[in-house]
Amino acid sequence: MARPIGILMVCMGNICRSPMAEGALRARLEAAGLGERARVDSAGTSRAHAGQPPDERAIACAARHGVAIEAQRARALSVDDFDAFDFILCADRTVLHDAGIRKPRTAHGQVELLLDWAGVGRKDVPDPYYGHARDFERAWSLADAAAEGIVERIRQGRF
Repeated sequence: MARPIGILMVCMGNICRSPMAEGALRARLEAAGLGERARVDSAGTSRAHAGQPPDERAIACAARHGVAIEAQRARALSVDDFDAFDFILCADRTVLHDAGIRKPRTAHGQVELLLDWAGVGRKDVPDPYYGHARDFERAWSLADAAAEGIVERIRQGRF
């Protein structure tokens, strides 16, 4: 078997969008029988929430979709991540910029927008942190669409 593809989901604090994206992707990979084909994690460009679980609203939103993310813990994006992961998928253009300037020139990980993988173009996953349950649902929907696109790429071997 080939080496698993390393996919790192990244948002600002690693307590809302990227934990939900990680959870959505893990769930879709398992449902498709492809769990062994990818190694998935999440991180944030900020260290502000390091060690904390996802926001309780993100946990509740994921749970409504049958996905448990409460065991995840926030961590900051590290320089080592750019070699440890093949794809660093960013929730929005600000995160994409922040991750891009941190990437060492010799690192192989590709820094891209998460929603490029959903087939919806260069769009951002809006940060639901200052919003309500519906904002978390919107972020989940977008992250799940990207997860579906990633699973399809893995299934077809398009990497």
